[in-house]
Amino acid sequence: MSSLANQKKTEGAKASFWPELFRFDLYKPSQGRIVRQVTFVTIALLGCLVAWELQRAFFSNSLASYGGMALIAAAIIWIGFRLVSYSTFANFLIAVEAEMNKVSWPNGQQLWRSSVVVMFVIFALAAFLFLFDAIWTAVFELIGIRYSGGGMVDTILRTIGLR
Repeated sequence: MSSLANQKKTEGAKASFWPELFRFDLYKPSQGRIVRQVTFVTIALLGCLVAWELQRAFFSNSLASYGGMALIAAAIIWIGFRLVSYSTFANFLIAVEAEMNKVSWPNGQQLWRSSVVVMFVIFALAAFLFLFDAIWTAVFELIGIRYSGGGMVDTILRTIGLR
């Protein structure tokens, strides 16, 4: 078997995450940097929030409890740091950044026009559904299937003289 085949075989093999926790090197450090950094910062912030909530929920406000909170936060931050360097997950993040670089992002004017169209459609559909509901409620009240007891439809029916 050639050395290239052996290298691909070892790269393709799924290594356990536990030995990865105690390494200090980075896997493919120059690739996928932005996505990996954003992912790490997100994991670190969530880890700090989890540590804070655990401290608030289970411990008193003593110096030792804040030390425990710092240790929990540090452990989660270290796990997040190692996770973005774990070969399987790092390859996924590298692929994500490569795909994100292929996306054609809209400019400000296109974004504004698209947002206006979306908001107009949402409000038009909300108005249509409101009118549809009001008409069917009035029909059901007129034929005696439903009685709202002084609601908006009853007020409209009294105004036009149907009640």
